[in-house]
Amino acid sequence: MHRLSTPWGDLDLTRYPERPREELRAWDAADAYVLQHLAETRADLSGEVVTLGDRWGTLVTALAAHRPVQISDSFLGRQATEANLRRNAPAALPGIRLLSTQDPPPDRIDVLLVRVPKSLALLEDQLHRLAPAVHPGTLVIGAGMVTEIHTSTLRIFERILGPTSTTLAVRKARLILCTPDPSLPRTPSPWPLRYALPDDVGVLSGRTVVSHAGVFCADRLDIGTRFLLAHLPERSGPERVVDLGCGNGVVGTAAALANPECEVLFTDESHQAVASARATFQANADPATKADFRVGDAAAGLPPDSADLILNNPPFHSHRAVTDDSARRMFTTAHAALRPGGELWVVGNRHLGYHVRLRRLFGSCEVIAANPKFVLLRATKH
Repeated sequence: MHRLSTPWGDLDLTRYPERPREELRAWDAADAYVLQHLAETRADLSGEVVTLGDRWGTLVTALAAHRPVQISDSFLGRQATEANLRRNAPAALPGIRLLSTQDPPPDRIDVLLVRVPKSLALLEDQLHRLAPAVHPGTLVIGAGMVTEIHTSTLRIFERILGPTSTTLAVRKARLILCTPDPSLPRTPSPWPLRYALPDDVGVLSGRTVVSHAGVFCADRLDIGTRFLLAHLPERSGPERVVDLGCGNGVVGTAAALANPECEVLFTDESHQAVASARATFQANADPATKADFRVGDAAAGLPPDSADLILNNPPFHSHRAVTDDSARRMFTTAHAALRPGGELWVVGNRHLGYHVRLRRLFGSCEVIAANPKFVLLRATKH
């Protein structure tokens, strides 16, 4: 847990899941900068305050007295927000709306605070969705580290909302100041994106993929997933398959096409990803094949001993930080969800050394395939 001093008081903040020794903070200099700016400019926060992309709930928690609305793509971010509100402003929690990027946005926005996401596509998509609620008097402030704000970022604000400028950098953070222009045409978001897969990826050859904004490799098949598809396990009969960290659902849909008798669970911590997986599955799979779609924390929440096969291409980034936290969480929760004899198949970059952790957790780990960049591993629960 780390403490952040703000103009609205000191906050004890954590990420989610909480760890006894949390190394990564739940806030950064961009969060502190936007809060300080609001206080110094005496911004009017009496209207509808909306935060977009507030990563761990720092902005919502600091401004809890003003009952802000949070819009976030991240399940983990929402869990962190709820935990930080319970810790710092429990009385305000019932009056704060926590929305996903797939929920209908507010009808009116008087203050819009945007934490610039890693994905400019997600920023574009969400600003398109929020633009009808913005009016000429709306205070629009973007915030990010200097490495996160580029000319392309400013152009998105200008094209969708209105004239845009930036502040000087403070502690390597910068603010984006945007003045809404009501004369700009309100055009629809270009997302979700649809594209056809190449003809050399097995059961998915030539099939259509649907990707909402912000999903990993939204416009093409990533090479790690391609490697997994080339070695997809041959299965038959009724069984429960989990596409863990499903992204746009390519892997789980391939498993469903290869074995129409199976039941597939698509799960991811991203609302955009699960919506993409649902659309990809519905565009390709046999309607008789059973499928569930779940936004959640890795495989946590799945009944113990409930899965026969879990397929996983884990991320190794948390926002800008390089970390194996997500992979470790996925492996641990997958082990609990698998039935005895159930298998976890993991594809990853060779240098990440996932085999070491899998052997420690499962007792053994088998290399199914490898090339100079990727390795495909199988761990069986005993």
